[in-house]
Amino acid sequence: MKLANALSKALLPLLVSVAAYAGPADQTPVTVKGYVIDSACAFTKGLDKPISKQCANACAKAGSPLVILAEDGTIYWPIADTTPSSGQNAKLLPFAGDKVSASGKVYERGGSKAMVIAKIEAQK
Repeated sequence: MKLANALSKALLPLLVSVAAYAGPADQTPVTVKGYVIDSACAFTKGLDKPISKQCANACAKAGSPLVILAEDGTIYWPIADTTPSSGQNAKLLPFAGDKVSASGKVYERGGSKAMVIAKIEAQK
């Protein structure tokens, strides 16, 4: 009995952390429509869409993270679901300055939204 009690006390934190980690991964994919824009312009200039494709490309190539500015004004930060994680500019660079439809899992924390993009395509 003491061994079982000791094991349950030792394993409980592990089980709780595994359950917490596994939870968000079960989310249903969401589709977001909006513009791929440089994150600095989305915040500092309050743009509704990129100034131009060339501008969005130049900012991204200079290292500014690209984001998806949804039609409702929500900013989605593209993230990877791998460990170690990786930047997502390479995935978004072909769409910089364009209107897109992106599908994937969305995560929300502290008022920010992030998306693990499973599919992205240009919109007309």
